[in-house]
Amino acid sequence: MDKHRHLDDELSLLRDRVLLLGGETERALERAMFALTERDTAVANEVLDNDDRVDLLEVEIDRQCIDIIALRQPAARDLRFVISVAKMAPVLERIADHACNIARAAIDLNNEPEVKPVHDLSPMAAHALSMLRAALDAFTSGDAELAREVIKSDSEINNLYNHIFHRLIELMVTEPSTASRDARLLFVAKHLERIGDYVTDICELTVYMTEAAFIKHYHQRSN
Repeated sequence: MDKHRHLDDELSLLRDRVLLLGGETERALERAMFALTERDTAVANEVLDNDDRVDLLEVEIDRQCIDIIALRQPAARDLRFVISVAKMAPVLERIADHACNIARAAIDLNNEPEVKPVHDLSPMAAHALSMLRAALDAFTSGDAELAREVIKSDSEINNLYNHIFHRLIELMVTEPSTASRDARLLFVAKHLERIGDYVTDICELTVYMTEAAFIKHYHQRSN
């Protein structure tokens, strides 16, 4: 009984830690986009400064997963949970890395004269944040159906990205004086598109954790 109680306590701690990492990642993305849209370099620097905390959390989660598997030898659903968390932590860290790249783009753009934005990236960022929050909710509640719905919604980010991509390329050709700014905005859009892909990975892990089902290649064929 003690062994099971210790395992439950350690799994609960692991869940709390990965949700803390998810919260830090969500905040990094939200603040990075704020820095970009509000031209706030101080906030962008805060995002970069906080990245060490994200990295440390990922390392702690990885170490804890290894310890649980080695010392507690979880089985069935508990083992799937630990494996899913071990794979999910680096995905969240990569999302935070993309947020840092957006913050760096904000700093670069803030050092240039302000020009009227040609395309609002906010809807794309809002959708990415909404996906991330829903993915973390699905993980917390073990809701495979919600995870599947989030995966389907990734197509919206792809559509927004394609629209922004073509618009910015067109502007680079027709308005060469703003090409440098447009290129940075294009990179921001690409970071957001990649974040959507990473959120999809999180949802696939939630489905695996909950149903022991691998859906990665299946849903890609179905789209």
